[in-house]
Amino acid sequence: MPQKTPNPPTTLRVATFNVSMDASNYIAVEDLQTEGNKALPKALADGHSQIQAIAKIIQHTRPDILVLNEFDYLPDENVVATFQENYLAVSQNGEAPIDYPYHYYAPVNTGRPSPFDLNRDGTASGTGDDAWGYGNYPGQYGMLVLSRFPINKEESRTFQYFLWRDLPGALQPLVPNTYEPWFSPAAWAEMPLSSKSHWDVVAEVNGFDLHLLVSHPTPPVFDGEENRNGRRNFDELRFWKEYIGRASTDFIYDDQGRRGGLGDEQRFVILGDLNASIESDDNLPGAIEQLLENPLIQGEFVPISAGGAAHTPDNPLAEQHTASWRKRADYALPSAYGIKIIDGGVFWPTPSSPKAQLMDGREASSDHRLVWIDIKLQ
Repeated sequence: MPQKTPNPPTTLRVATFNVSMDASNYIAVEDLQTEGNKALPKALADGHSQIQAIAKIIQHTRPDILVLNEFDYLPDENVVATFQENYLAVSQNGEAPIDYPYHYYAPVNTGRPSPFDLNRDGTASGTGDDAWGYGNYPGQYGMLVLSRFPINKEESRTFQYFLWRDLPGALQPLVPNTYEPWFSPAAWAEMPLSSKSHWDVVAEVNGFDLHLLVSHPTPPVFDGEENRNGRRNFDELRFWKEYIGRASTDFIYDDQGRRGGLGDEQRFVILGDLNASIESDDNLPGAIEQLLENPLIQGEFVPISAGGAAHTPDNPLAEQHTASWRKRADYALPSAYGIKIIDGGVFWPTPSSPKAQLMDGREASSDHRLVWIDIKLQ
């Protein structure tokens, strides 16, 4: 029987970018619950300068595959097509247009109403802290994958409804100084693990399957002594550790009804704003180390920028920072199997460089920076 000819090595650029394209960047806070789902479509229609800047950064860095965090999930508003056609496909200040023929866009838990008083303030509002993931309207802080390569949607998986309680050893929050669970039994029985969603998006890259493991865990802040967000953040990260692991993954189920984790000898990149840093006292100890120190992940390579170093010159880790609030929060972490890292970086120009104005705050582009890695599939 003839042997199968191996695929030739393929190089590509993979990136992640929290683009801050939710309504809070376009309208007043008091209008978020009533007008939030209209804000992004209107901003796109108006040619908003912040969205133009986001497109300029993407055109300049030119990823082959790109994950966008905080791109609202509004499937009836054609926001994906509008962003591509009116921004990415149009030169931004001399940058070459860029085309992504394939994309992946799916529901998230942010803003999805729950019937429970999840923050224990005495009112079950169904929004904000009482949504299944913090959000003022359904779809806020959504996610989007753009790709030059085909996406196998039948093989891709989502874990929006995987229950937190079904993660072995789940860090169920407790009322401070008690053994009483923070969430009621009924709420805990329905609480999803993911504050947005966890996706395994399969890109078909010249004969290689590349699994894009996409998520945006909740920030480990904006809670109280019960640390419900810190605990959820830790377990949202731990989901990926279990998903790629070699121990039994029979407990994992996806929204399509399939069980099990990724399996052995699979090429993957963990991508997204993970809201965790080795510098942060807000995260539970060891949160991001679950991935950075995992032998199945190439966590030793750290993308850097001169702009980050200049932003906080007294911090020796500043060149690693990916957010204006001086932490590494955004990650592109490739598998140890089947991938060679060629290069990588953080798009953060220094104050004296021509594109420095793009870094002038969340209103100018984002409070996060685009993180990219060049990899070879082999």
